[in-house]
Amino acid sequence: MAKFQYLPHGVCSRMIDIDLSDDGIINEVRFTGGCNGNTSGISQLVKGMYAEDVIEKLKDVKCGMKGTSCPAQLALALEQALEEI
Repeated sequence: MAKFQYLPHGVCSRMIDIDLSDDGIINEVRFTGGCNGNTSGISQLVKGMYAEDVIEKLKDVKCGMKGTSCPAQLALALEQALEEI
């Protein structure tokens, strides 16, 4: 299991912490900042999923007029984490 931290850009959350198994399964995701209900919900939904599946589903999610979102930033964080394992 590996732990990763990602500094999101263009969103309200300030940090994303990820615990990822060696085979790319998400054990835990924790957002610091952002809309607590939404980020907590995302964290629970992705637990136990393959990171690649989550990336595919979340990479193009937008938040209002922003070009990104907390879910899209999670997808970027997971892409980076997969490169490191």
